[in-house]
Amino acid sequence: MHASTLSSDRRAETDSPLLDVLVHRWSPRAYDATEAIDEAKLGSALEAARWSPSAGNTQPWRFIVARRGTPEHATVQANLVGFNKEWAGDAAVLIVAIAEHTNENGDAMTWAHYDLGQAMAHLSVQAHHDGLHVHQMGGFDGSALSDAFELDSRFAPVTVATLGTLGDPAQLPEVLQEREVAPRTRRALGDSVIVDA
Repeated sequence: MHASTLSSDRRAETDSPLLDVLVHRWSPRAYDATEAIDEAKLGSALEAARWSPSAGNTQPWRFIVARRGTPEHATVQANLVGFNKEWAGDAAVLIVAIAEHTNENGDAMTWAHYDLGQAMAHLSVQAHHDGLHVHQMGGFDGSALSDAFELDSRFAPVTVATLGTLGDPAQLPEVLQEREVAPRTRRALGDSVIVDA
């Protein structure tokens, strides 16, 4: 299946109308390993993260942005685990999303992970709007990344995201090819809403 066909086939079947960018946003594993990142689109994605909301405007997020072909990209890829290591290196950019969990005074910023999640959501929606794709991963060695990039103890990697253009699913290991083309699903909204008074 060609990548452009795959993209249009990944539409979410929603119960209520959503913005097109949300309906069509999905997290691929097959990336074009030859296409360089469009720097203007990358800039827009990062700008969307910068302007996402945060508690008290504390902006408790930081990013390591590593382009394919750089030592930094290789370092991030080397610290992925499981299947992630097999496919994520094809992405034009690997982004380590970092939460500032303690402020400069040593006070806990308990909302930092939530606000970082919002920043990454804004980043992914803007990227998809501009024709890029993002896939966020939990499978990585956070301690090793902290050491490799000499992060202060106030900061902790929370997720690593791929960013780039779609590739051919046939390039993936067979088990991941199935996941790449499987129907998108979510549990029913009623199973997520505990109270709806």
